Amino acid sequence: MAEPTYLTAVRASYDTVAAAYGERVPPPGAMDPLSRAMLAGFAELVRTAALGPVADLGCGPGRVTAHLAGLGVSAFGVDLSPKMIELARHAYPDLRFTEGSMTALETGDDELGGILAWYSTHHTPPQWLPAVFAEFHRTLAPGGHLLWGDYVGDELLRRTHGYGHPVSFESHLLPLNHMTGLLEQAGLVVTAKLEQEPGGRVNRPHACLLARKPEKP
Repeated sequence: MAEPTYLTAVRASYDTVAAAYGERVPPPGAMDPLSRAMLAGFAELVRTAALGPVADLGCGPGRVTAHLAGLGVSAFGVDLSPKMIELARHAYPDLRFTEGSMTALETGDDELGGILAWYSTHHTPPQWLPAVFAEFHRTLAPGGHLLWGDYVGDELLRRTHGYGHPVSFESHLLPLNHMTGLLEQAGLVVTAKLEQEPGGRVNRPHACLLARKPEKP
């Protein structure tokens, strides 16, 4: 299957801003307490289930991947941007980072104990989200967990400049209930929701969804 055209712009933009992004984006320890709690809860769930490794999809410079590893999770990172992967490998040489797209993961069926999609799906046009979530369902082991976190709303944002560089970013913000419905349509069961108003470093409503792939009968 041919790569979706929007990925070309996303890859080029993040390659352009990778170094500045790595310098300016705060580490997981600077997240708000509720977001850190969701990550900690997710880590405990996947550790306890012990169904396989966790893929941090859209891992960027690898800080959240390393945060999960510090919580005792066998985690690896995947990102569309080669420059981001270079930064992650340099910063965390003991962890695995690979280039890849959420639309076509190079992972076998039922291989992952968990998937983290942390502020990494808002660049995906809505018509592609069902394919992305189908990949999540395909690669998760039965009983495996997904933690999705991102901005929510009902608007399309376009940016031509970011982190001191020219970029071509589109962010598709969708209502939380719509995201919940898409995950359920993909065959995942949503088990927890957290929706937060703007605050601190985050100037838009944002949310987390915890979901699980049902076990086989």
